[in-house]
Amino acid sequence: MRSEHEFFPVDAVAWSPADPGITERILSHDPETATLTRIARWQPGLETSGVIRHDYHEEVYLLEGDLTDLTLGRTFGPGHFASRRPGMPHGPYRTDKGCVMLEIRTA
Repeated sequence: MRSEHEFFPVDAVAWSPADPGITERILSHDPETATLTRIARWQPGLETSGVIRHDYHEEVYLLEGDLTDLTLGRTFGPGHFASRRPGMPHGPYRTDKGCVMLEIRTA
């Protein structure tokens, strides 16, 4: 079951390593499924490889920085949003300045 929290300051949650070049603040998660809400921070110059597919629904809202979709050849910034169904191909990505995003995964 997803963890339950009343309002709390997000900056009270420590950044922890996620993937190489990515740190995260886990805000809510269900340890039995892929359901997760996090703030992810990508370091400047990070580039992913290959097209990405997930077995969960993913929503991403860019809060800071830049994110370039190398397949689409488009760069996105603060205020851009993506909603992806399970299996939807996306990426690879690059960020020149680094970026911070709110990510919601639903099993």
